[in-house]
Amino acid sequence: MHIGLIGGIGPAATDYYYRRLIRTFANRPEALDLTIAHADSPTLLAHLAEGRAAEQAAIFERLTRRLKAAGAEAVAVTSIAGHFCIDAFRQVSPLPVIDLLSSVARNLDEAGYRSVGVLGTKGAMASALYGRLKGIDVVAPAGAALDQVHQAYVDMAVSGVATEAQREVFFDSGRRLAEDAGAEAVLLGGTDLFLAFDGHDPGFKAIDCALLHIDDIAEEAAR
Repeated sequence: MHIGLIGGIGPAATDYYYRRLIRTFANRPEALDLTIAHADSPTLLAHLAEGRAAEQAAIFERLTRRLKAAGAEAVAVTSIAGHFCIDAFRQVSPLPVIDLLSSVARNLDEAGYRSVGVLGTKGAMASALYGRLKGIDVVAPAGAALDQVHQAYVDMAVSGVATEAQREVFFDSGRRLAEDAGAEAVLLGGTDLFLAFDGHDPGFKAIDCALLHIDDIAEEAAR
């Protein structure tokens, strides 16, 4: 299946998806058929902050029409923040949508988790990953820590590089969710968080939501 990716939000996350998909297909008999369309990260972040789901969904719809014209048969958004409008987007998308929130919910249910923490943008954290994790207690950083994680994440996503100070914000908040709030695992609810977590032990069980999404995209691509 020819997969269309909506990328650019942010560039490091798009590269993460692209490289992981290439690596997944390296040992498969099928060839990866993929086209990427670029979305603007500052525009998405502004729409996220203002709750303008319809406006962002319209942007995704236009990009998906380009992907469909290029031969894509399904589409995925390479941004967890971008999933704030995924329901609105699904209603107008000219292609089937492979959405990350469904991937995460199914995997958590299959694993039997009942309490998880979440790190990412303020929208993802405050909404318990946009309200899609039914039957699971989702805890987020509280008070000033919520704003600190959000700002560290946005700065990292825009720059494409994680600083030691940003990494410590994420790790400290994750440890508090695990140790104080009783989270069995902490969801990396921002696609770019791999920049801070890859190759490092945060001291708690972390689940990369993007990897769960990539696995589902790969399965669809192999059909």
